[in-house]
Amino acid sequence: MGDGAPAKVIEVIGRTGTRGEVIQIRCEVLEGPDAGKALVRNVKGPVKIGDVLQLLETVMQARKLDTRKR
Repeated sequence: MGDGAPAKVIEVIGRTGTRGEVIQIRCEVLEGPDAGKALVRNVKGPVKIGDVLQLLETVMQARKLDTRKR
């Protein structure tokens, strides 16, 4: 599968970005030193619960989605 760590999508939180083109998800790292760790990440493109993503790094998390109305 290449470099990085596989992570399984466990929750789709919502859309973000200026036009809603980015989806914020919660995923669980499956292998490596951070196995079992749950991360919040931003993903571009179609994604659904159960998909496996290849994360290049498992240290950074996305900021929480702002759900306030402006």
